[in-house]
Amino acid sequence: MELWNSTLGRDFILVGILKDSGSPELLCFTITVLYMLALTSNGLLLLVITMDARLHVPMYLLLSQLSLMDLVFASVVTPKIIVDYLRGESTISFGGCAFQMFVVLTVGGGEDLLLAFMAYDRYVAICHPLNYMILMRPKVCWLMVATSWVLASLNALTNTTYTMHFPFCMSREISHLVCEIPPLLKLACADTSRYELMVYVMCVTFLMPPLAAILASYTFVLVAVVHMSSAEGRQKALVTCSSHLTVVGMYYGAAIFIYILPSSYHNPQQDNILSVFYTIITPTLNPLIYSLRNKEVMGALRRVRRKKMLKEPSLSRVRNPESNLERHVLILHLIVH
Repeated sequence: MELWNSTLGRDFILVGILKDSGSPELLCFTITVLYMLALTSNGLLLLVITMDARLHVPMYLLLSQLSLMDLVFASVVTPKIIVDYLRGESTISFGGCAFQMFVVLTVGGGEDLLLAFMAYDRYVAICHPLNYMILMRPKVCWLMVATSWVLASLNALTNTTYTMHFPFCMSREISHLVCEIPPLLKLACADTSRYELMVYVMCVTFLMPPLAAILASYTFVLVAVVHMSSAEGRQKALVTCSSHLTVVGMYYGAAIFIYILPSSYHNPQQDNILSVFYTIITPTLNPLIYSLRNKEVMGALRRVRRKKMLKEPSLSRVRNPESNLERHVLILHLIVH
């Protein structure tokens, strides 16, 4: 039997979510809109946090890293789905599949850890406000960021290398939205049981402790919020915590279902739908829920826009335009910018 992954020129076929959809055009349009929203909101948040010095604090440093991860997560998956649908084929090379798997595992694992660190940041801010600048000093924040990226990258490199070394001779079709470990191992014509156990242990290690830390942090936060004297502040904090936990639930719930639950609970269509949650929907919702409703972020956005407008030429600086045409061109320039 030919071991067709011995040559990098051979391709896989990603059988994604659009194939079995009743209205693929509408679904593709929806995915495109969600991707554009994720691109715009995360990109805007990164820009504002970078440019406004008032946001150079621990909470927004962690948020900027979350936006960066969400940008990479959405961009490594969604554009290929859209392009494949438009050109009518969904092939991916062996090297492209390995790269996609490495990036998805890196960003996914990094986000698992980063969400736990962000929950800890909120716990310290609300439950220990006097010690916040000590417990969340810049060195600690950058250590959190580095830990998220480095541990996730090492885990991704190990699992990608080991997964792709198997001989794939069962089929060329990956019944999934993206190159991930579980659907790819189904194509291997070698015994993968020991490796599947190792993947299970690694996934439990990456998913469950951070999830437990998040739940513990928000439990302490909610206890502190309930004892607040201000009813308005209590209501605002409860709404914020519930929205954060909703996103965490969608992200971790989908990841746990795909990577930890036994294969008997899986079917390709269900796995594809769940993958959409943590590859497309969550990156779209994160900046909207965590940041863009925040008054500090919106204030920073207005300041950045004001600085940009001040750099533009104003009508008051232009004296005696030589013609009406010149005046109209200048007005149009100001409106566009």
